[in-house]
Amino acid sequence: MTLIKNRIAQRIAQESGLSKNRSIEILGQLIEIIKRNLEEGNPILIAGFGKFCVKNKNPRLGRNPATGDPLTIRGRSVVSFKCSKKLKDRINGKLVP
Repeated sequence: MTLIKNRIAQRIAQESGLSKNRSIEILGQLIEIIKRNLEEGNPILIAGFGKFCVKNKNPRLGRNPATGDPLTIRGRSVVSFKCSKKLKDRINGKLVP
């Protein structure tokens, strides 16, 4: 099941005692902070969870799948995520203190 923003806010409200509207507002602010920092090229490190960062991909040679003609795929920036060891261990069922 995909956890959508509305469900995340609902869980925050249930577990923190905040109203759902306040939880949606806080979650929205958090997402905007993350987006703004990634836009500026700043990595986001959340201890015990992982690290988001922007990586630059160089232009490269590719092929048009319909015609087979060669083409250049332009360079671009992508967001990458590397999970922390604690999260990786938790996902793999290892006990983490």
